[in-house]
Order: sequence, then C-alpha cells, then structure tokens
Amino acid sequence: MSRLPIIHGITQRTDGPDRHVEELDLEFSNGERRRYHRLRSQGHGAVVVVPMQDEDTVLLVREYAAGMHRYELGLVKGRIDAGETPEQAADRELKEEAGFGARRIDVLRALTLAPTYMSHQSWLVVARDLYPERLPGDEPEELEVVPWKLQDLDRLMLREDFSEGRSLAALFIAREWLKERT
Repeated sequence: MSRLPIIHGITQRTDGPDRHVEELDLEFSNGERRRYHRLRSQGHGAVVVVPMQDEDTVLLVREYAAGMHRYELGLVKGRIDAGETPEQAADRELKEEAGFGARRIDVLRALTLAPTYMSHQSWLVVARDLYPERLPGDEPEELEVVPWKLQDLDRLMLREDFSEGRSLAALFIAREWLKERT
C-alpha cells in the first residue's frame, strides 16, 4: 500500500450545476483493477473560522441548516472566492456572519470531509484580536452569535444542535494549538 494506484483513465460527468463526478479506472499495486467515483470540488475550497473573543472564549454562530431543517450551532464558515487567500476569506466570512473582523489570522491546516470520495478541502483558521465590523452576507437573516468557553467543549460536543464534524474537529485542534501558544 505504499505505492499509489495507477490511473489508467478518468471520465468526467456533471450531475447538476454543483455536482461534478469523476470515474477513475485504477490499478492497485497487487494488480487489481477497480473503478472509483469521486466528487470534484469546484472553486477554491472553504474556510472554517475559530474566532476567539478572548483567550478562553470562541464565538459560535447559530444558523438555519437546510440539510437537517433546524437551526445549528457551529463555527463561521464559507467558501474561498476566486483571488482570495484563506486568510482573506476567513476575515470576510467573519465580518459577514458574526459582525467582527480580525487583526490576527492563523491558518492551521486543511480539513477534508470525506476524502475517500470527495476532493473538497476546508482551511482551519484561528482569528484573534477581534474588532466590530459587519459586511453584508448572503444569509437571509442575521446570525445569532453565541460565546462559548473552550473549557466547556465537552458540553458543546454532546449538544443535539452542534453536529457539524468540521466545527467539532476545528475546535479541538484550535484548543490544542492555542494551549501551545500560551
């Protein structure tokens, strides 16, 4: 398993405006051939922002989640527009969704959703030294901003309305990264 499979061919198709599928004809190191399907990410990825109000408090947002048809508590997140860096996208999304800008922005790492069949990546960003500034966003209603203490992540991770995997992973990664800095 140390050698990547050989790609003998790729067939592309579109199953809708935002769904681009590739079929890969693969040969594995043991000679086995298989066809795999993967969803190709369109665009420049996304950001998941951990906005720190202070050393111990993260700002979460509550917004309507159409996939679950409920309001979901999570981190600020959004796509990276053409020409934007992850830092620029994080600052813009933070202003649009939470009403804050950040003077300090650190990109920690990329997160994937389902790497066995999707190429999408989200960049985990920690935003600090916040200041009030709001930009118009694409949300139909202003999002509720909910401060949450990092020491209470154990309570947050068990909440029914906090289920998004990227937000959960990002908070634990950011908490450990922030511990190393203090």
